Amino acid sequence: MATHLDIPALPVLLPLGATLMVVSWVLLRRGGTLTVPRLAATWFAVFYACAVLGATMLPMHLAWGPGAGDAQLYRFILVPILEMRPMDFVLNTVMTLPLAAILHTVFGVRDQRRVVLTGFALSAAIEVTQGLLLLTLHGSRWADVNDLMSNTLGAYLGYLLFQRLMRFAPFRRAVESAEPARGTPVTVR
Repeated sequence: MATHLDIPALPVLLPLGATLMVVSWVLLRRGGTLTVPRLAATWFAVFYACAVLGATMLPMHLAWGPGAGDAQLYRFILVPILEMRPMDFVLNTVMTLPLAAILHTVFGVRDQRRVVLTGFALSAAIEVTQGLLLLTLHGSRWADVNDLMSNTLGAYLGYLLFQRLMRFAPFRRAVESAEPARGTPVTVR
């Protein structure tokens, strides 16, 4: 008989988000960099991380053992564009638009190449995890090469949009009040 495990979204995301908010507050306070704008930016990053986790992994339906069935290999989409679901492509692009602002404001990443590579790496980690769960635990998500392309595109477009917004003085001042000082490494203790 197969063993089934259903992992719901809210009972995971709410405690995770609350814990990360407290941890980020403690780290900023210990580091002497706790300000309201900095905390707000960090908490936005926490919200974003939880939202991405919820959108890409949760709820999670897993099964294993005798009777779990064969892996649903049709959930692997390895042919780009030909098997694309247009609305998924758009939503995955939108999902990574905020990444450049978060990387800049919270972690001090200002380089376009690093933002795009981070978007690619984040997307690759998601797709590989979804694929491994499909193969090993009969997960219910899709592993899609189009998601990798759209997430990377979203990181790039988000970078371009963020750079354009930085031209406006009020927006730039708000970002600068929340970001780490240039040359100050962001450390996690």
